[in-house]
Amino acid sequence: MAMEVTQILLNAQAVDGAVRKLAEDSLKQFQEQNLPSFLFSLAGELANDEKPPESRKLAGLILKNALDAKDQPRKIEFVQRWLALDPTLKAQIKAFLLRTLSSPSLDARSTASQVIAKVAGIELPHKQWPELVGSLLSNVHQLPAPTRQATLETLGYICEEVSPDVVDQDHVNKILTAVVQGMNSSEENNDVRLAAIQALYNALGFAQANFSNDMERDYIMRIVCEATLSPELKIRRAAFECLVAISSTYYEKLAQYIQDIFTITAKAVKEDEEPVALQAIEFWSSICDEEIDILEEYGGDFSGDSDIPCFYFIKQALQFLVPMLLETLLKQEEDQDQDEGAWNIAMAGGTCLGLVARTVGDDIVPLVMPFIEENITKPDWRQREAATYAFGSILEGPSLEKLVPLVNMALSFMLNALTNDPNNHVKDTTAWTLGRMFEFLHGSALDTPIITQANCQQIITVLLQSMKDVPNVAEKACGALYFLAQGYEDAGSSASPLTPFFQEIVHALLTVTHREDSVESRLRTAAYEALNEVVRCSNDDTAPMVAQLVTVIMMELHQTLENQKVSSDEKQNELQGLLCGCLQVIIQKLGSSEPTKRHLMQYADQIMGLFLRVFASRSATAHEEAMLAIGALAYATGADFLKYMQEFHKYLEMGLQNFEDYQVCAITVGVVGDVCRALEENVLSYCDGIMSQLLKDLSSNQLHRSVKPPIFSCFGDIALAIGESFEKYLLYAMPMLQSAAELSAHTSGADDDMIEYTNSLRNGILEAYSGIFQGFKGSPKTQLLMPYAPHVLQFLDSLYMEKDMDDVVTKTAIGVLGDLADTLGGNAGPLIQQSVSSKDFLKECLSSDDHSVKESAEWAKLAISRAIAF
Repeated sequence: MAMEVTQILLNAQAVDGAVRKLAEDSLKQFQEQNLPSFLFSLAGELANDEKPPESRKLAGLILKNALDAKDQPRKIEFVQRWLALDPTLKAQIKAFLLRTLSSPSLDARSTASQVIAKVAGIELPHKQWPELVGSLLSNVHQLPAPTRQATLETLGYICEEVSPDVVDQDHVNKILTAVVQGMNSSEENNDVRLAAIQALYNALGFAQANFSNDMERDYIMRIVCEATLSPELKIRRAAFECLVAISSTYYEKLAQYIQDIFTITAKAVKEDEEPVALQAIEFWSSICDEEIDILEEYGGDFSGDSDIPCFYFIKQALQFLVPMLLETLLKQEEDQDQDEGAWNIAMAGGTCLGLVARTVGDDIVPLVMPFIEENITKPDWRQREAATYAFGSILEGPSLEKLVPLVNMALSFMLNALTNDPNNHVKDTTAWTLGRMFEFLHGSALDTPIITQANCQQIITVLLQSMKDVPNVAEKACGALYFLAQGYEDAGSSASPLTPFFQEIVHALLTVTHREDSVESRLRTAAYEALNEVVRCSNDDTAPMVAQLVTVIMMELHQTLENQKVSSDEKQNELQGLLCGCLQVIIQKLGSSEPTKRHLMQYADQIMGLFLRVFASRSATAHEEAMLAIGALAYATGADFLKYMQEFHKYLEMGLQNFEDYQVCAITVGVVGDVCRALEENVLSYCDGIMSQLLKDLSSNQLHRSVKPPIFSCFGDIALAIGESFEKYLLYAMPMLQSAAELSAHTSGADDDMIEYTNSLRNGILEAYSGIFQGFKGSPKTQLLMPYAPHVLQFLDSLYMEKDMDDVVTKTAIGVLGDLADTLGGNAGPLIQQSVSSKDFLKECLSSDDHSVKESAEWAKLAISRAIAF
């Protein structure tokens, strides 16, 4: 087979489609019929220096893909499959891989490094291949440079692949010793040095003990800082990337190095090439992120119990850091506004300046204002743009008292610049800065509004005028209008200053969506976002105008559906999604109060008809938006929604079956809840289909885990709608809730992401219990719930003992305790009295600072005292 494998691998890369297809089928067949032999052949091909480079590279790639998958269930399957192989065969494959690290071919070495790391990722956690690290390190110093480079690269990949707790400290020390020696300036081969620095980057998470040791840490920091001065650009850049990673991993260990790091980064920002300078700026952005997090978490109160004190590095460096960042703002590129993915020194500097402002607040203002005043009127566009960018960057962080007077002075200047500046870069940044002013310094809660009856007309006129400008300027003007409208969100029934201009604004935004160049610079999307916000934050006076907008948007959606019959393209699909999103906002707006609802009802049938046609199209984006809009329509039409169910329920079930686009599935689950609230007991005839699909979803390994919490909540919505008729689902739903509850009760050793997910899962489970108890309340069938009560109370107790509930879960949990007592009454009295929840947890919630938790607890206390009194 060996000769044949080479040829098949070459054919799999042939230009001729038929030859390629045949080869791909042969590989697939070989894999299915004899996996051990298949993997062995691939490893042999990769290790054989006489084979063509193309077949070797593909062999390695296929081998790597046979060991790992992005999709979690498949990944688990691949791991089990590898572990089940014959140990002798695995040893041969691993020997091939290690041998390939000495191959003259760079591609083969690099591919082998990745495959070894994948095998290590499977075996090390299972205490297999314990000799791997030793065999990689045993002769790393005596080997030729290419093999040393490949070995270091492999160590880096292994550190990326496995978690620190599966490598013992002795091995970690040896890895770091090899890596740091490879980074040393005495290492003459640049490829080896680069591989060593990249390996250190991946190994930082393993180096906790080493960073806690003063001597070892000093040595590592010295070697990294030396590498930032290498004559080789790639090495300097990688060394700065390491510093950035160190700043976030070991912030609390940096105090004694920060002065030197400032000197190194300042030099790089001023003199080095862009890729290096960007990383040097990123170091300070990363320090800002750390300090913002610490200050937010502890509110500046560093008593003895805080794990990490704030060292105020940014505050101390402020006098030197701000001038350095301001300097970078003058290094703009001519076409940066046209390129969506653009990132350069000026942008990085402005971003960092914004983070510095959030870190130090008012202290930044006196350091930046002279730069703004000096440059804002200069003839060179670069100076005007830099001054404007600096002003926009510092608008979040400092206090209102400090900023409002400055913004009041600057506002008319900015409006004038947006209208009259000859340079597009300056206009782009000016519109962005106005957006920032409206985002952070404007709102009904402010004592000193920056937008008044006097300047409102001018602001709107200028923004609408700028929407006719080039796409990137028009897009920023739409963004500014978005925040302008949002500031009036809480104006309540008092007239919003935008009301007199409502029609004019809507007309201007619709005109933007029809521009020939509206797909450039996200312009069309920005226009719809602004339109949605203007509608959402308008008051009831505008209802007749919003109703007129319904017909316009419906007509446009109808048009996209007609166009789709002729040709379907990505832009049509995206537009459909935007139009459905716009209709959703309009439905929510008009449906939110009785007087405005009548404007909506006359169009409900037509709107629903259009949404159903969208489902017949192919676009997942449009499906998501249409589903959300139908949820809003169900909420607005209430019991009248029943007439659409005959046609709609098949799409509802299709959405619940959509594992691939799991966002569509999650949204559909939410819409089931909206439909239940709208139809109440009338949803019963559709529940069998819905419940069986939801239960299938929960049992599936294919479905993304984020969809599971909303499914549990949905059980609660269904039970609340159909009451005691939920009886027939208890037998299926309750065991599912019970096993999920047991899994979610204990989180020891989980990371932040896992704890966050677990809390959303707990909340879903609790919402299900709450809906079920409330649904059965007052029914003769409440007895059916008694067998489940001990488990629910046990779940609440274990959550309380675990002490890692967030506020949302706390409120839902204490509510469930009340629901259980309220529904089961005296029957559950003795059980409740035995639970920790009814005493300690309740007591804690009654004295909570959170008003809504306290309120739920008071209600629960009342329900419990009634149940116990029976």
